[in-house]
Amino acid sequence: MKIIVVGLGYVGLSNAVLLAQHNEVTGVDISQERVDALNARKSPIADAELSEYITEKDLNLSASTDLKASLNGADYVIVSTPTNYDETTNLFDTSSVEALISEVIESEPNACIVVKSTIPVGFIEDVSERLNTNAVIFSPEFLREGKALYDNLYPSRIIVGEKSERAAIFANLLAEGALKSDVELLFTGSREAEAIKLFSNTYLAMRVAFFNELDSYALASDMNSREVIEGVSLDPRIGNHYNNPSFGYGGYCLPKDTKQLLANYDAVPQNIIRAIVDANSTRKEFLAGVIVKTQPKTVGVYRLVMKAGSDNFRQSSIQGIMKRIKAKGIEVVVYEPEFNEAEFFNSKVETDLIKFKCDVDIILANRRAPELEDVAEKVFTRDLFGAD
Repeated sequence: MKIIVVGLGYVGLSNAVLLAQHNEVTGVDISQERVDALNARKSPIADAELSEYITEKDLNLSASTDLKASLNGADYVIVSTPTNYDETTNLFDTSSVEALISEVIESEPNACIVVKSTIPVGFIEDVSERLNTNAVIFSPEFLREGKALYDNLYPSRIIVGEKSERAAIFANLLAEGALKSDVELLFTGSREAEAIKLFSNTYLAMRVAFFNELDSYALASDMNSREVIEGVSLDPRIGNHYNNPSFGYGGYCLPKDTKQLLANYDAVPQNIIRAIVDANSTRKEFLAGVIVKTQPKTVGVYRLVMKAGSDNFRQSSIQGIMKRIKAKGIEVVVYEPEFNEAEFFNSKVETDLIKFKCDVDIILANRRAPELEDVAEKVFTRDLFGAD
């Protein structure tokens, strides 16, 4: 099969590498830097398995910035460009996805277009009707930052929003590249597949919000939060997964997917999803207040990234706390080796870790790190279990 993957972020790159084990794959991106890195067999993204596979495995994989030239003879075109949340419309900005669909239809009308970008419920039906095409299907992606390829090598499930031969072929292409055997395949309607993605991420956000609120309660009431969480998590119906407190949920998916779900079902009576969204803001307000009460002159932010092994800090929860602390007139200094600018939102970026640790009164860390053990008395974190 000849497969084109447009957008070489976490989703696109992990799919490209997975499929390039058994198919001819071309990755297309507007970033020349990413294209050059991939053609030089280097991962443009921080991810252990991606780096290993791109560097060491025999992959039929190339990269280009020229979409039109790459499309010739393509069987499948995977669209995995970002769909950021638009604060003005309360909806995803799907303009890049729609533009790519139009271009593929014009250049290679026989190709099946698989949208991997997260989209609103009803998008596939709507865009297919407006562009007068039946070439587009949706397949939701379920992966973690820093574990993008791993989660495609060992997928929890593969879902395609169509019941057809081309959908089955695509699902089996993904399963063929996986190391996990007997992967669960599910074929649904397009709206159902779109809803599955949004509701799955909203449930995860709900767990994060629940254990964060439990932790806030314990912190405010001078209780041992870890003991409470351990006791709650011993119930097998609840379990001990996804129970580690944090500064709030963030990253590529959870903040925007929960808000998109609110917008999608604004005509439906709902309370829980609104509460999840609001709880995330409340958590940041509460923790910022706890930090401000210690009266620090300078607050250090250790890493903007959400998770260990990741280089992504888009919508990271620590930024919300940072913003609230700065609003109180407290100086904030950032240590983030993945960020190459001198300032981050008007806060100094310190590149020397030793100097960073010396210059600040308190260090905010979403997750504990061995590099901070020598200044443990300065560290403020809600990481109780050392896991994402």
